[in-house]
Amino acid sequence: MGSKDRAVRVMVLVVISLVVFAKSALAQDCPELVGRWPYGPAYAVTVSESYAYFGSGATVLIVNVSEPAAPQVVGEVDLPGVIEDVSVSGSYAYVANSAAGGLRVIDISTPTNPFETGFVDTPGLALGVDVSGSYAYVADGYGGGLRVIDISTPTNPFEVAFWDTPGHAYEVAVSGDFAFVADRDDGLRVIDVSTPTNPFEVGFVDTPGIAWGVAVSGSYAYVADSAGGGLRVIDVSTPTNPFEVAFWDTPGNAKDVAVSGGFAYVVNGEAGLTVVDVSTPTSPSGLGTLYTPGWALGVDASGGYAYVADGTDGGLRVIDVSTPTNPNEVAFVNTPGVAMAVAVSGSYAYVAGGEDGLRVLDVSDPVNPIEVGFVDTPDEAVDVVVSATWAYVADRRGGLRIIDVSEPTTPTEVGFLTTMNWLEGVAVDGGYAYMMEVEPFPPYLDLTVIDVSTPSAPFVTGNLRFDGLAWGNGISVSTGYAYAASWGTGLRVIDVSDPENPVRVGMLDNPGGAKDVAVAGVFAYVVPEDGYNLRVIDVSDPALPTEVGFYDFGLPGYWGTSGIAVSGDYCVVPLCYYDEQVFYHKSNLRVIDVSRPTAPVEVGNFERGGCATGGVTGSGGFIYWAAGDLGLEVFDVSNCSLFSDGFESGDTSAWSTVAP
Repeated sequence: MGSKDRAVRVMVLVVISLVVFAKSALAQDCPELVGRWPYGPAYAVTVSESYAYFGSGATVLIVNVSEPAAPQVVGEVDLPGVIEDVSVSGSYAYVANSAAGGLRVIDISTPTNPFETGFVDTPGLALGVDVSGSYAYVADGYGGGLRVIDISTPTNPFEVAFWDTPGHAYEVAVSGDFAFVADRDDGLRVIDVSTPTNPFEVGFVDTPGIAWGVAVSGSYAYVADSAGGGLRVIDVSTPTNPFEVAFWDTPGNAKDVAVSGGFAYVVNGEAGLTVVDVSTPTSPSGLGTLYTPGWALGVDASGGYAYVADGTDGGLRVIDVSTPTNPNEVAFVNTPGVAMAVAVSGSYAYVAGGEDGLRVLDVSDPVNPIEVGFVDTPDEAVDVVVSATWAYVADRRGGLRIIDVSEPTTPTEVGFLTTMNWLEGVAVDGGYAYMMEVEPFPPYLDLTVIDVSTPSAPFVTGNLRFDGLAWGNGISVSTGYAYAASWGTGLRVIDVSDPENPVRVGMLDNPGGAKDVAVAGVFAYVVPEDGYNLRVIDVSDPALPTEVGFYDFGLPGYWGTSGIAVSGDYCVVPLCYYDEQVFYHKSNLRVIDVSRPTAPVEVGNFERGGCATGGVTGSGGFIYWAAGDLGLEVFDVSNCSLFSDGFESGDTSAWSTVAP
């Protein structure tokens, strides 16, 4: 009897220990999000009275358009996720805030001082929203379908019902007792919402392309049907029997549509805005097209003007459509592009913003980053490094751009060097820049060495082509050696002590290749393109790199990484993966303690919905993440320390005890 008691007590202690250690595996608030610069591409816009409401990354901007030719930003509110759609009703704006934010409710009664009053965390990917009466209807992506939210009390919205559409619910328009859902591969779905707490499908039309956007006017639904479908006109006078009556083949890929005064305004991605006469819905006719500088993804129309959310490089475009055959841009509000990489020097962060060039942010207060400078580059800024008073930008087909940042508020390009190939990554050491060049078709990878001792006159001193077909952007230089990450093979070590004659001296192949590499001391930290793991490589002998440590991230589904950074005892790796359980992407920022390189251990994890892609860097105890569409995010990693037994460091007074 006694031995049984002891056995039970031992088993209980083992179970308790396992639970305690399982819970203590990650440090609390590691990493802790403390600051944001949440601006990025424009994907959505709506107009109400004298104001346009549009998204810039994770921020809703409110623009006074009472004079359309002179739009003025008067208010803004930051949200957790990318602004995918906005609908205004009364004194509130309702925002589809992607996977990270669900439905957000914003009080706009004072446009100069908007603020969030409530939210509902929808289960899927909130991509579209429309409001009718006391209900908001959310197109919630694949698996989320149509969500019906009671907004009668804006401070306390709550879901009352949903309908699981067969496809990927992307946009919704409500008219009368029916919600019309653009369901991507499954066309247009018609949902009876006469009783909002009991929605059900009554009809559908399978469009030939991908139903991306929808607007309803009178007895017709107008579907922006991407992938070659153009504008489809659907008779919905009998909702149980909708049928197509006409179409117009727009240029590009139809992404969204607005209808006003007998005209349909269709945005077509790379092909801008097309105006279609739909005064006779059964006989639509294209009238005029205006190509915008970015990627036209959202549109609304009011008072003789079309307002276009122009994606990664265009911001908000205001277009005079009073002469439909000749649409003419009269104004724009610029927004940043996709944050792809970041470098920090002193009190400033330098963000490579894709098609929108280089942004300079004051991060003297990391909690409150503020943009102070900007330089446009000719192509696509994908990487950046800062040395002394110079920023070196990898501008893909625009080559290497050298920016004088001695006055961060007035950065100025002073030199450049272009090549025939794509520049994907850059590192600087001494008076030399080391470029990762890709010849894309077929993919060959080169390391090119550039003399930048005179920044206004850079020139090539040496070049090395990697073996086999390869692609890469990760490059780190330390003590006379360049460490290059090749997607197709793995880690390559190049002796660059003679810049005119770089020589490969070591290599370590990896089954998943190598996406990026960071070097600290005698160790190189490598992550593969698929992001499945972290590999710690001893490079004390550069000719014989040897793996000594390994960490498996262990996430489900397909995923990948956008970079790696080393800050003190920590490796920080941003990951994006496709969660097959909920059918959408999620992002992780993983913090790995590498104080013992042979036994790396994860100590922190920041997770959010959506795929935040971009590089990371560490400075002054903070991690700076170029989080793609979400702009720049700043994390405090001071809470990431663990005792050697796996517990958090700090106050131990609350630790549990077990009586003998």
